[in-house]
Amino acid sequence: MSEVWDNITTAQPEVSVQVVIATGVVALLLIAWRPVWRQTRQVVTIAHEGAHGLIALLVGRKLAGIRLHSDTSGVTVSRGRPTGPGMIAVLLAGYPGPALFGLAAAFVLSRGYAVALLWGLLLALVILLLQIRNLFGLWSVVAFGALVFAVSWWGSTDVQSAFAHLLTWFLLLSAPRAVLELQHSRRGGGGRSSDADQLRRLTGVPALMWVGLFGLVTLACLALGVVWSGLLPS
Repeated sequence: MSEVWDNITTAQPEVSVQVVIATGVVALLLIAWRPVWRQTRQVVTIAHEGAHGLIALLVGRKLAGIRLHSDTSGVTVSRGRPTGPGMIAVLLAGYPGPALFGLAAAFVLSRGYAVALLWGLLLALVILLLQIRNLFGLWSVVAFGALVFAVSWWGSTDVQSAFAHLLTWFLLLSAPRAVLELQHSRRGGGGRSSDADQLRRLTGVPALMWVGLFGLVTLACLALGVVWSGLLPS
């Protein structure tokens, strides 16, 4: 355990250009290849619902549970006022959530703490697991957590760093696609209970403007994650 703690608190050597590029390409394939995306999108849903839950707690609402479904949808239930700034903040958090988590991960990686990032993610998944209220959700979080744990415990430093970069790229790159899928669903007549449509009902601001805001935030996080945090070598 002392060795694990040393790895967590010690900055790892900077990864090579080839590793950074390769993990970015793999992340793009996981997002762009539709048969794989149907599976990997569940990671985005975990981050999305986790962001709802985190903000619900921060604004003083009582978190009643999170459900994750096999179609990669999810729902986070919290108790409190059904209107007002707190509820608006909770609804705002979902779609930008994966991108903001990715940006935070990019910041940690830029400081060289890939192992700390993985163990921090594992801790977050354990906390999230306590709020899951359906079997598929439990399976999803446990399976993802088991993968992160396996890499964190048995992986070499190089493997851990590469995996941390892959996860960071995935979060940053997948968030804009999720926003595009939201708008596509809305144009097709679906998604009327989406975060954007609920925000429209609460604020009177058109749902399309909220979708646009989601898109701008996710793209800004992607740009900032690449340029500011040094994901791409200078």
